[in-house]
Parts: sequence; C-alpha cells; structure tokens
Amino acid sequence: MEALICRKLGDPTSPPNSSDNSPLALSTTHPVPTLNSPTAVRVRVKATSVIYANYLQIQGKYQEKPKLPFIPGSDYSGIVESVGPGVTKFKVGDPVCSVANLGSFAQFLVAEESDLFLVPNGCDLVAACAVPVAYGTSHVALVHRAQLRSGQVLLVLGAAGGVGLAAVQIGKVCGATVVAVARGAEKVQFLKSLGVDHVIDSSKENVIESTRGFLKARKLKGIDVLYDPVGGKLTKESLKLLNWGAQILIIGFVSGEVPVIPVNIALVKNWTIHGLYWGSYRTHRAGVLEGSLKELLSWLASGLITIHMSHIYNLSEVNLAFRAIQDRTAIGKVMVVFDDPRTVRAKL
Repeated sequence: MEALICRKLGDPTSPPNSSDNSPLALSTTHPVPTLNSPTAVRVRVKATSVIYANYLQIQGKYQEKPKLPFIPGSDYSGIVESVGPGVTKFKVGDPVCSVANLGSFAQFLVAEESDLFLVPNGCDLVAACAVPVAYGTSHVALVHRAQLRSGQVLLVLGAAGGVGLAAVQIGKVCGATVVAVARGAEKVQFLKSLGVDHVIDSSKENVIESTRGFLKARKLKGIDVLYDPVGGKLTKESLKLLNWGAQILIIGFVSGEVPVIPVNIALVKNWTIHGLYWGSYRTHRAGVLEGSLKELLSWLASGLITIHMSHIYNLSEVNLAFRAIQDRTAIGKVMVVFDDPRTVRAKL
C-alpha cells in the first residue's frame, strides 16, 4: 500500500524522497496492516487531516514523540474494508471516521471498533474527516468546558485556522455573539461571509480598540469566553476585554510564545482558566468525546456546520500541505485525500 513514513526528524516541507536529508519517504509497497484482535476493523482511508501537531511531530517538537520510523497520524475518514469476528457495530462498506495517533497517512489502517464513528447519511466523507480533532477540540472546549450560552460574547483568536473556524461556527450554533480575529483581507472576508458578528484584521487594526468599539455599539459589557489557539502578546492584550467571571480556553500556541496570565487578576475577576488538550480525553474521559463527535456529525449532516477545506493534496504532495500549515495560508482545513479528483497542487 501507499504510506508516508517519517524516517528521521526534520523539515516536513521538504518533498518526500527528494534526498537523503528529507525526513519523509513515500512508500508504495508498505505492508497492509492485518487485523490484530477479534474486534479490529481495517479501514481504507479516504482522507486524513494535516494539522499543526503533525508539523511539529515530524520536527521532534511535539509533546508526543513516537519511535522512528513512524507513519504520522491525525483524524481520518474512510470505508470499512474488513472486520474481525467479534465486530458488531460495523460491516464492510460502512463509512467511518476517527483519530489515529499514528498511521492515518496511509491507504489502510486498523482500529478497534470502539474507536470508530459511523458517518451518517448526508455527510461528505472527506468533510467528515475534519470533524474529530478540529471541531472536536472546539466543541469540547466551548460546549463541555466553558458551557457557552446564548447571549454570551465569544472572542476567537486565530479564527481562520482549523480549530478557530470550528470555534466560530460552534459559537454561532450556541447562539453567542462572535468576535473573530484573523490576519489578511481574504481570511477576514471569508469570516464575514459566515455571518460572524464582528471580524478584526489583526494585520491592520488594533484588536483591543476595534473590539471595544463593537462592544460599545452593541451595548455589551465585555467578553465572556476567550478561545485562544494563538498565545503570545495577543493573549495578554485580550485579557483587558474580559468580563468578571469570564472563561479562558487555552487551546495552543501557534505564535510560538506561551503567554503568562496574571493569576492575581484572575483571582480578583473570578476568571476560570481551562487548558484543553483534546487527545488526553481519549484516555481520561472517552465518553465526553463520544457524545461530542456524535453531536458534531449530526450537525454536519443537518447543515448546522460546514467544513471548509482550503487545500487538498494527494500523499505525494504532502510537503505542500505542510508548507500551507507553516505559512498560515490555509483558511480552515488542510487535507490529504486518496483517489479523489479534487486533489490539487495549489490552493482551491
């Protein structure tokens, strides 16, 4: 089968097999994985997400460091190709999605049936691939942890990225007033097309002044929930906008800078600070993830949320996918798709 193998740590934007220094190798003869338990399911992968964690992991900069060589993993979707004798929930031909710590950058992978989710009728299979991590992170953060309510004000930093765009949509589904921050006219225009209440271009506008102006015009006191996958200076500045009793959701640090939140102010203003690492829920609170993904897939099937895929590549072009991640040119999701006419070398 075709599989992408990380054989050494290095720059993932280097083309696979391009030189001995390239960390990635594209194999066309990698063994197809076998069913390893009675309840195992082999999935023919249709699509897998390319996420910032993959970009970091191939460089050896992510908190989870698998032993070399390895096949990278992320959320994925596909079709059930074979099942073990103990499988009761799925049959050959069922469309499914899930998350694999390793192994999804390949034509086939094997998963336990308890880790798979049936993709409902009405869902595009490639789009369903994007649901578990990006939309799952934002759903658990906003709905389960912050318990975002109708009428509250949500501020989303990095709003045009994978998790940010998911947070914007989920915020609107919850009935919140959404303020979104992104960089560049194209990203701002796209967010406006989604009906976001206020969009700020951080490359041209002062985020704090623009937000305060919007809040004053709407006669709103401040921000109730801060959703932050960015970190850095913008996080520290955004704290000035928070209401008493606000919720702060720490999602990541794509800026490369981990901010310091003054806990004395958090104490006085009764802020709640949530760290949100979606992957650890699989170990500690798997039931939360199951309920979250089922609700998200139902929202996708009914049209409450939509998946925007700005870049779609085939596996041999994965370095271009990582380049889009590195350069932050993506609006929404970056995907690798197998056997699909939508795969292109450039931005859609």
